[in-house]
Amino acid sequence: MSTVAEQTPGTPLVQLDGVSKFYGNIKALEGVSLEVHAGEITCVLGDNGAGKSTLIKIIAGLHQHDAGTFRIEGEETTLVNPRDALDRGIATVFQDLAVVPLMPVWRNFFLGSEPTRGRGPFRRLDVAYMRETTRAELLRMGIDLRDVDQPIGTLSGGERQCVAIARAVHFGAKVLVLDEPTAALGVKQSGVVLKYVAAARDAGLGVVLITHNPHHAHLVGDRFVLLKRGAMSGSSTKQDTTLDELTRQMAGGSELDELSHELERAPAPARVGGHPVDPAAGKPAP
Repeated sequence: MSTVAEQTPGTPLVQLDGVSKFYGNIKALEGVSLEVHAGEITCVLGDNGAGKSTLIKIIAGLHQHDAGTFRIEGEETTLVNPRDALDRGIATVFQDLAVVPLMPVWRNFFLGSEPTRGRGPFRRLDVAYMRETTRAELLRMGIDLRDVDQPIGTLSGGERQCVAIARAVHFGAKVLVLDEPTAALGVKQSGVVLKYVAAARDAGLGVVLITHNPHHAHLVGDRFVLLKRGAMSGSSTKQDTTLDELTRQMAGGSELDELSHELERAPAPARVGGHPVDPAAGKPAP
């Protein structure tokens, strides 16, 4: 397994400072700041339309930011494309995973980076190496598959997520961006995925976990950034926030309190002899 290069102590692997993205007159993202450190998990929380997808695309090199600064290991940069991001050590696992369901696990593990052996007309895929490496790397992450020759489409959603995480670690990622990895999973499979997210953190990677689930975020997260309508609505660390507070902020905070007040049922009027009582007069209303 590839190791993460040594970093200057305290220097974030990835740092966004006041980053914004505009599509014409539409502000998709405005003034967002976050830090991703080696061996830590930064959780980005928000509902649909909060700007999480735009943020992912900027970090992954799919889109370029229009304002603010984007630094990788302290160097200000603008990523040109996803290959540029990969070359800089940023691997993104999108929700659809971009796997070929009918291909075996080992082929998906090396998809786009297949090693070969031989020269000229005798050059061919090194299938034996790919099978053995896939099995070994999955075991290193604690994933024990019955058969790496089985189509990856036969694996559960949680297992496919874990294969994608192990692949990123093997190919030398320094920063792993995970797009809602537990969104379509049940409780048990979500727990399995979070276990491997923590394993990637323990391997020295900086992890960006995009989620709408504050319970999952608080289980593994070290830093939390909350987005709402493309802007930051909160930023904290695990030391200074609780699960209840994180859940409250995710649910709307003061807006939720205001809504609760508006939805409170008005007290039913008192009645005398079946007629409502006029509170001012203290007698049955006419």
